[in-house]
Amino acid sequence: MQPSIKKIVAVLGPTASGKSKFAIDTARRIGGEIISCDSMAVYKGISVATDKVPESEREGIPHHLYDIAEPDSFFSAGLFRKMALKVIEEILSRGKIPILVGGTGLYAKALISGLAEAPPRDEKLRDKLKLILKKKGIQHLYGILLKLDKERADKISSNDKVRIIRAIELRVLTGKKFSEVISKTEDLSKDYSVMKLCLTRKRENLYKIIEERVDRMVERGLIEEVKNLYESNKLSGPLAKAIGIRELISCFEGSKKYEDAIEEIKRHTRNLAKRQLTWFKKEIGLKWVMMDDRYEQNKVIGEIERWLRGEKNEWRNKYSESTFKSC
Repeated sequence: MQPSIKKIVAVLGPTASGKSKFAIDTARRIGGEIISCDSMAVYKGISVATDKVPESEREGIPHHLYDIAEPDSFFSAGLFRKMALKVIEEILSRGKIPILVGGTGLYAKALISGLAEAPPRDEKLRDKLKLILKKKGIQHLYGILLKLDKERADKISSNDKVRIIRAIELRVLTGKKFSEVISKTEDLSKDYSVMKLCLTRKRENLYKIIEERVDRMVERGLIEEVKNLYESNKLSGPLAKAIGIRELISCFEGSKKYEDAIEEIKRHTRNLAKRQLTWFKKEIGLKWVMMDDRYEQNKVIGEIERWLRGEKNEWRNKYSESTFKSC
């Protein structure tokens, strides 16, 4: 007799689509625990800017992978996958259901579909490459990549310094071309069954919620929170580029007004939501949920419960595919 397959629920979608509240409602119904899938929520000391669910609003549902990295450190999709797999097993050992929640598509894909077995960043090597970049320019660095790995160079922009540096780094560290290094780890399908949901809203509703949420974040102390980190010199890592943080840094440096920065945060968040939707629309096997319809939300949680019981269920959605494509 084969052991029953382990089950995971993934609640994905663009920012402001309602993932956190939906996940808490679902966890309460099915006996679940939440695993954050947000590349910025991993950082300590930054709760308002990353819109973490306050402890008082979690309704007693455990939340994992919040506040696990220092604000000036680098956190990767590979590290997320390793930590998430460990947390998943711990949750299952307690007889609970793991619920993956977030909008960082790369992290979700790394966990569910697998990730390349590539070496971690080599900061000393990167410093040397950045020095070359500073002294001789991006085209010189791109020329190095052309000599080392023309196949990879032909696939990326000659101005994409991030990918150029990573490609050179992999070639130097492994002695192999990028295409040889990028081989996936096993995905989760061998040991787990994953129900992947993607929450969304009509575009005008999503944008309205984004604007209201940014205003609430300001009221909750967004500016003060970011300023504290800035003054303590803890914004040297990727966190400094996060929406809601990078715009305010310009204010602290005296090059921008706070009112302009807040409007920029709203615009950048809207653009982020667009990019997230574009990412998820390319993913296979997602079940889309229209969050503007409360009846639809409740129906979906019922579908999750039936799926967990092993009952046959057919995903029916009263919204056409074109409705979701237009979001």
